[in-house]
Amino acid sequence: MTDLLIDNGHLVTWMAADEILADNALLLRDSRIHDIGPSATLRARYPDAERLDARGQLVMPGNICAHTHFYGAFARGLAIPGPAPRDFPDILERLWWRLDRALLDVDVAYSALVSLVDAIKHGTTTLVDHHASPNAIDSSLDQIADAVETAGVRAVLCYEVTDRNGPAGAQAGIGENVRFLHAVAERPDNLLRATFGLHASLSLSDRTLERCVAAAEGLGTGFHIHVAEHEVDEYDSREKYGRRVVDRLAALGILGPRSIVAHCVHVDAREMALLRETGTWVTHQPRSNMNNAVGAAPVESLLRLGVPVCLGNDGMGNAMWQEWKAAYFMHKQAHRDPRRMNGTDVARMAIDNNAALAGVFWPDLPLGRLAVGAAADVIFVDYHPFTPLTAGNLPWHLIFGFESSMVTTTIVGGRILMRDRQLLTLDEAAIAARSRELAVKVWRRFEELSN
Repeated sequence: MTDLLIDNGHLVTWMAADEILADNALLLRDSRIHDIGPSATLRARYPDAERLDARGQLVMPGNICAHTHFYGAFARGLAIPGPAPRDFPDILERLWWRLDRALLDVDVAYSALVSLVDAIKHGTTTLVDHHASPNAIDSSLDQIADAVETAGVRAVLCYEVTDRNGPAGAQAGIGENVRFLHAVAERPDNLLRATFGLHASLSLSDRTLERCVAAAEGLGTGFHIHVAEHEVDEYDSREKYGRRVVDRLAALGILGPRSIVAHCVHVDAREMALLRETGTWVTHQPRSNMNNAVGAAPVESLLRLGVPVCLGNDGMGNAMWQEWKAAYFMHKQAHRDPRRMNGTDVARMAIDNNAALAGVFWPDLPLGRLAVGAAADVIFVDYHPFTPLTAGNLPWHLIFGFESSMVTTTIVGGRILMRDRQLLTLDEAAIAARSRELAVKVWRRFEELSN
């Protein structure tokens, strides 16, 4: 790959003190950042490099999403037959557990593609996905992987094991996770990683979880599971197993430093301590939590305890700065206290912890930073503030000033995926046209399942 020199940019490195380097440049080589310095210095040092002029824009690491669902893309605009769902269990049964059963192989591929278009346009370059398609399980992760490789972003993939579709469905989910964990190692690029997906405690028996743990043995993987998103998850666990969800998962060997638990809205102090003791990763999805009216997770308490809380989007769209804003405002409103959820805590989740989680899957490739040796995952942001922008106030500029439409260029591993808002690896119009055709059929099958 030819050296690529990005110059005339203001670098937001997300290193110590959120430093901003005015009129600086990056030299990208062999998918990594090879050099950083003043623009004039690097132009003189690398006269033969291909040049990409940032034209005074902010140059930043690509965003990371710690928890998403590509498969939910076709829910946009979908009407749920009958009265409005009364609570989250009702939403699960009447929307998500019917939509996932309506998906075929081609729908899996295109739900991933439209999500990846969205990610590139909004500067999200690494995503941790959690997939479900009960009637199209076998090789479903390959469908998503192919879409990821075509798009050129990074992704961690898994399939959600659940008992709600019977023993055969659970076994097929286990098999798909195991198969893909082996297969991903054979893929030639550095874009894909795998983990072992589980739905939630309320849809998984002890026997199935034990089978998952046994199947994962020796594969160097943790698990990716929803935890206490609604009170029903805790009620179910206490009624059936006599213990709360996190206690149950810890006892069965699900938790640990390679495992991700999403939401944790209704965990108690004992559960938070267990998450810290086991080194388990927690992901916060404020837009989804507000949309489903499930409550506000005890994020600040988790952070104070030292639990690594990350920021995801739960399939609500890959504009991660919208998630920053939602997290910042949600907790102030929920607690009626403007002091809650400081901007530095939001940045801690979205930048520091998301980068650390990515490091679990790419341990030899630093992500989420502009530093020599880090991944050449870079975005340009056309933001020109009318007030001073400093290291000290950067998170608040992002929350109150940044818009996702300001992302003009997206680069992953030194490969330009979007330049001046033009996608280079995906045909957005063609993908959207084909997706609209498929969505009609998906919605029809969804309605049939609802009757």
